[in-house]
Amino acid sequence: MDEVEIPQYFLCPISLMIMKDPVTTVTGITYDRESIEVWLVTAEEDMATTCPVTKQNLPRDIELLTPNHMLRRLIQAWCIANASNGIDRIPTPKYPLDKSHMLRLVRQVNNHQLCAEALKKIDALVIENEKNRKCLEEVGAIKAMVSIIVRNYKERKLINGLEEALKIFHLVWRPTTENEQLVKENRDLIVAILWILRSDMTKNQVILKTQAMMVLKNVTEVSSSNLLSGLDPEFFQEMVNMLRKESKHHISQQATKAALQVLVHACSWGRNKQKIIESGAIFELIELELCNTEKRVSELVLCVLAHLCTLADGRAEFLKHAAGIGVVTKRTLRVSSSTDDCAIQILGSISKCSATKEVLMEMLRVGAVSKLCMVIQASCSDYLKKKAMEILRTHSYAWSNSPCIQVYLLTRYPGQ
Repeated sequence: MDEVEIPQYFLCPISLMIMKDPVTTVTGITYDRESIEVWLVTAEEDMATTCPVTKQNLPRDIELLTPNHMLRRLIQAWCIANASNGIDRIPTPKYPLDKSHMLRLVRQVNNHQLCAEALKKIDALVIENEKNRKCLEEVGAIKAMVSIIVRNYKERKLINGLEEALKIFHLVWRPTTENEQLVKENRDLIVAILWILRSDMTKNQVILKTQAMMVLKNVTEVSSSNLLSGLDPEFFQEMVNMLRKESKHHISQQATKAALQVLVHACSWGRNKQKIIESGAIFELIELELCNTEKRVSELVLCVLAHLCTLADGRAEFLKHAAGIGVVTKRTLRVSSSTDDCAIQILGSISKCSATKEVLMEMLRVGAVSKLCMVIQASCSDYLKKKAMEILRTHSYAWSNSPCIQVYLLTRYPGQ
């Protein structure tokens, strides 16, 4: 296929792939339907949507996208002519289903006999395109999926179709006012998801638990402060179990990131930071980061650690791990600006409130002092440079024999 020259106008300007269902916008540019629909749906609500090519204002209404039948036929004919070169034929797009059909499927979910089959059909529609997902959300799919998930928990029975219900919830979910009202105080839904996470009653445990974690992330992002403040220690213990399972390859990285995002959001409410610390999270976070190679995971891990190290118990647990300071030091100036921010916060909390002689020597030994000096010289924000300088000045007596202190503080900044 690499040897075949694909006509440029067959390619979607967004995905740069051959268009399967070309549609033309009011700006006159043709895109693949799925790519432009995702572009329109995911655009920030408080900003005008623009055409990716012309930068002109573009209405969000996907009903205004006009199918380009002539171009689709040309693409299909070209694919057939080049079949011998490994080009797959582009199938003719299915005619969009109307709302009444989707509403019937959603209602069938509440019928025990029709539930499993209806969920399979809805799942297929959800995967197909963004338009179907939006339509299903409008006809009440989220409410139906919540009902299925909670009903499974109350009956203590993992029925066929639960995996589809979780998947449909996550893909269809949008934080509309109606959806938020449905879940923000719904403690039963959170308890039901925790029950699924603890369950070992299915062969597809990784897939099921990944879907459950994605739903939990969606729910906790809009949950009320009252619900989040009342989360019990068992909830956080289960989140820590998810991190522990990741290190043992018993769960997906997608689920791990969702668990970390839940912890980040929960840290701001009530006594949650203390509960997270008591669940053993700090040890597992450091262990996870020691073998992690994914940027987003590092950002989330250090964000949680920065929150927890604001408490004395958190700093004590952090310093108990022999690799705590070392792993934070290693990630500084290597991942992203948000990771640098969290790393400096952690080192600042440690050096301000837990700076024993042993801790200060450990910071020098593992290179934390050198990294702080590098932060001053790097293209970081002024806030981080000021924080790094403050840490170095505060403990310069302990690190006075360090070459970096002599070079960057005593020489470059004399008298400080």
